[in-house]
Amino acid sequence: MTAAAHPTDHREPAPLSGDRTRIHIGSAHRPWTKRPVKLTDALDFWSFAGAAANVAMQMARPGVGYGVAESKVESGSLMKRPWKRARTTTQYLAVAILGTDEERAAFREAVNAQHRHVRSEPGAKVKYNAFDRELQLWVAACLYIGFEDTYQLLQGRMSEEQAEAFYASSSTLGTTLQVTEEMWPATRKDFDEYWNKACEQAVLDDFVRSYVDDLLNLRMIHWYLRLPFRNLLKFLTTGFLAPHFREEMRLEWTAADQRRFEHLFVFVGFVNRFIPRFLRHGGSHALMADLRLRMKMKKNPV
Repeated sequence: MTAAAHPTDHREPAPLSGDRTRIHIGSAHRPWTKRPVKLTDALDFWSFAGAAANVAMQMARPGVGYGVAESKVESGSLMKRPWKRARTTTQYLAVAILGTDEERAAFREAVNAQHRHVRSEPGAKVKYNAFDRELQLWVAACLYIGFEDTYQLLQGRMSEEQAEAFYASSSTLGTTLQVTEEMWPATRKDFDEYWNKACEQAVLDDFVRSYVDDLLNLRMIHWYLRLPFRNLLKFLTTGFLAPHFREEMRLEWTAADQRRFEHLFVFVGFVNRFIPRFLRHGGSHALMADLRLRMKMKKNPV
């Protein structure tokens, strides 16, 4: 056989670009105010509509996926204690964005105590360590993508200047744990370059894909809670995933699905304008109040 008979042999995969690694945002930004937008503006309760998609994105990186799926820390297990895991994750986001340096340090210490037990065994198929800063950077980047996507679905696509202002204070999503300030991409453009390159390492195998499938189908909660929400969750989760991740997870998504997803958030965004900010952001502030009470009472923050 000649090389021409197998034109794809040894061919390097094409670099990923934004149309493959980001979801589509249709309309332009509809500002409520002339002040620059900030990451704190994204603390809407609607942000958690994409929570399952964000976990799936994080787990697409093998070191994270195997670390979560094989973790022996039952107190934080997504499948065994889903409500506690959800509270811990959302509280982490709240303290990373709204907390003081002291509060972030306390939360970091508590999370580190659990992370010390999350490491691969000798000879494991995939090596991982919860203190790996590169893996933590990936998780933090996924979290940022989740906030930016949700904000833009509700408010419209940001301009470059707005996106830069929104991004400016986002480094604490990683530095609240072990990511250093120097590791976090300095500008929004730098972040795009990091993200597209990092997504090339987001490759699922059958083991992690099966775990994610359990998450998407809510198999961690009782059936009577699962049935009313399973289809809606799967629709929202698939919609919040960029094409690259949908393909890795083998999820179907049609042009009609995309239209329904975008129309849903046009409606939600319109309704959102009439809901007072203190209600939309109340959950995050309640989590901060809970954290401060725990710290005052010398209890474990997580």
